[in-house]
Amino acid sequence: MKEEQTLSPHTLPQEELLASLSTNMAKGLSSSQASELLNKYGPNKLREKKKKTNLQRFLDQFKDAMILILLVAAAISFVVACVERNPKEFFEPLLILLIVVLNAVMGVMQESKAEKALDALKNMSAPHARVIRDGEEKVIEASELVPGDIIRLEAGDFIPADARLLQSASLKSEESALTGESVPSEKDALAQVEEKAPLGDRTNMVFSGCSVTYGTATAVVTATAMDTEMGKIANLLEGEEEGQTPLQAKLAQLGKYLGIMALAACAIIFVVGLANDLEPLHIFMTAVSLAVSAIPEGLPAIVTIVLSIGVQRMVKKNALIRRLPAVETLGGASVICSDKTGTLTQNRMTLVKAYLDGSANVEDICNNNSAGIKELLKYGALCCDGSVVFNGMEEQHIGDPTETSIVLAAHKNGMPKDNLNKEYPRLAEIPFDSDRKLMTTVNLMNGKKIAIVKGAFDVMASKCVAGDLETAKRITEEMSKDALRVLAVAYKEIDTVPENPTSEELECGLTFLGLVGMIDPPRPEAKAAVAVCRQAGIKPVMITGDHVVTASAIAKELGILEEGDNAITGAQLDAMTDSELDEQVENISVYARVSPENKIRIVKAWQRKDQIVSMTGDGVNDAPALKAADIGCAMGITGTDVAKGAADMTLTDDNFATIVDAVREGRGIYANIRKVVGFLLGTNIGEVITVFAAMLLWHKTPLLSMQLLWINLVTDSLPAIALGMEAVESDVMNKRPKPKNEGIFAHGLGIQVVLQGCMFALLTLIGFKVAENVTGVVEGGQTLAFMVLALCQIVQAFNMRSDHSLFKIGPFSNRNLNLAALASTLLVALVLFTPLGSIFGLIILPWELYLLGLGLIFTPLVVIEIAKLFGLIRHRH
Repeated sequence: MKEEQTLSPHTLPQEELLASLSTNMAKGLSSSQASELLNKYGPNKLREKKKKTNLQRFLDQFKDAMILILLVAAAISFVVACVERNPKEFFEPLLILLIVVLNAVMGVMQESKAEKALDALKNMSAPHARVIRDGEEKVIEASELVPGDIIRLEAGDFIPADARLLQSASLKSEESALTGESVPSEKDALAQVEEKAPLGDRTNMVFSGCSVTYGTATAVVTATAMDTEMGKIANLLEGEEEGQTPLQAKLAQLGKYLGIMALAACAIIFVVGLANDLEPLHIFMTAVSLAVSAIPEGLPAIVTIVLSIGVQRMVKKNALIRRLPAVETLGGASVICSDKTGTLTQNRMTLVKAYLDGSANVEDICNNNSAGIKELLKYGALCCDGSVVFNGMEEQHIGDPTETSIVLAAHKNGMPKDNLNKEYPRLAEIPFDSDRKLMTTVNLMNGKKIAIVKGAFDVMASKCVAGDLETAKRITEEMSKDALRVLAVAYKEIDTVPENPTSEELECGLTFLGLVGMIDPPRPEAKAAVAVCRQAGIKPVMITGDHVVTASAIAKELGILEEGDNAITGAQLDAMTDSELDEQVENISVYARVSPENKIRIVKAWQRKDQIVSMTGDGVNDAPALKAADIGCAMGITGTDVAKGAADMTLTDDNFATIVDAVREGRGIYANIRKVVGFLLGTNIGEVITVFAAMLLWHKTPLLSMQLLWINLVTDSLPAIALGMEAVESDVMNKRPKPKNEGIFAHGLGIQVVLQGCMFALLTLIGFKVAENVTGVVEGGQTLAFMVLALCQIVQAFNMRSDHSLFKIGPFSNRNLNLAALASTLLVALVLFTPLGSIFGLIILPWELYLLGLGLIFTPLVVIEIAKLFGLIRHRH
């Protein structure tokens, strides 16, 4: 740490502090300085908990009690082989060791893949900072900040490092995370602070991890990473474990229950084997191998991978997920509360109608309007401060959106703003203010001094002495009903330009010229997205700060406000009690003129109805509502850092259709997790029942320990992960949302899993008994049992792809599953048809038995297809 960093930055005069950090406020650090300092201090990140190495991960795979017991059994088997000096006996323990090691490698690969996906998630949502370097303002990743950097802050920003304020305007910072103060602290760049002042009293400093709630500031970074005040307490945070998602926790619990059942079955198998004079070591190893194969310890890891794959898909569709549990929740969203401006609409005011005083009709704005409307647009554009800059085909609107819509309409009619300003120079002006609701400019037009006034018609009407104001009033009301924002334009000629122009002088005795009507048009894709919501049983709700008439008109156009639905204002909402809101909330589709506090009430009211609520927001004040919602959606373009930090998901395109796409993807991911769970548990139950039933019926083991482990190795992981990558089904948005407390085994999945497990066991046992009788040796039965059980599981992966017929969705349309199935089949064939088979205790069978085996293997496909055809396997509506 630099020596100057040990001095207290809150007590040093600004000039001395800047000098000690070798920086200045205007230019900031140079790129070369920043690079050197980054090497010296390291990235501006709190120290993360040390990640496990691959070796540690590998060793962790052996912490499972069943695997340790299996390894002990293999070691005993190895010792026995050494004592008996029988080379053939070495193969089994060595093979078991090899399979366990391969299983551990697969486990490490799965964990690494899941961790990489989670790291990518963190990097995608990494905070940024506005910094001045080389005299230019840039946006960089907060991790690249170094002491001496000059940063700019405004309301809604996270503070990326500890910094001393150089300039501030009405700055307030939320520091509860650091000081415990519930009220934002007022900050002042010029404040004199004592050396020993506590953190909460250092009003000329801002601190990493806090946020700006109000005002703007320029500051110099004084400490980064672990040297910040937050870094000093980071050791308290280091112990925090990355929690499981609710679904992973449920599956881990389920795994424990299944494990207990499997262990009980294995204990009975061992006892029955001993009672029937089977080789104790062999039957013990078979029992333990069955436990290892049957306990689905990999379920939570596979679920993480499936969730992570879903997150990557969502990024491509402009939805950035910050927390994995949000993916689970998304699929169940039943209410989407969306801001209007920019999310349902384009956030770009567009001039669409104009009315010239004395004319018969309202005219639509185009590229070649009538001469009278062009004159109206000319006057309107001259009385605007906004401008539109063109970069090739791109338009950049600078200033008030209502003004830029007038300027753009004039430009399209061949009157660029710059040309108008040169031809008709502005001589004086009275800026707009919210009390007058008017703006006035004086322009020199064809040698005359013309005062042009624009503003709200109801204010303008009383200032006009000429024009058909009754007709204009009627036209204004008609335009307003169509959700247009209406501005009136009037003018008068004056003799002299006043030195200090006032409203009393210029904004009276006016001649009414006409009206312009503009709208923030709905996004073209929003209407279709709302229709998809309705079809999917999701209630779309519009929340806006706009007027109720405007909001209702757009909501009707989009299909949000339907017959029987209500539109209310924030004031009406404030007047309701919680119980009154609960009674009416299901019939309210539009909330206008609402405050951020209103948003929380709306969320809570829906949640009391057991609905899963998604809420959008962009401002600092929206953060509590985003946190309260089941799925908080922050705006990526207009959203503040604070809103993004509170949200579960960020919409990188601020688009309502993206939320609907994300819900669709969330439903698809949840459906895929159900498929994976159904596949793994069904096949594992099949393995347990097969061995258990054979031991009870015939006192023989139909599968050896290494055969069970090989099946587990080649047919579990690859097909399961590939199944998790199944494309979202086309009818996923035709179903009602999943109820909040619905379990993963709802809609008959639990019964299906058990019945399918019984079917695999029955087919395997048939293969075992027939092959044993035909060949006359137990090895023959074990060979066919191995083939049937292993390949049945691969066929079952295809069955689980959909509740619809496999042939309807295309049997080979999941390329990942095709490759996984091919790899698994080749690995099974490798031990069936090569000399390796003898090591596994397998023999070559007569071709008739292989044909029988194929028949048994494809039986589940036929049975499940018939069940789907007759509606025994139902897809949820």
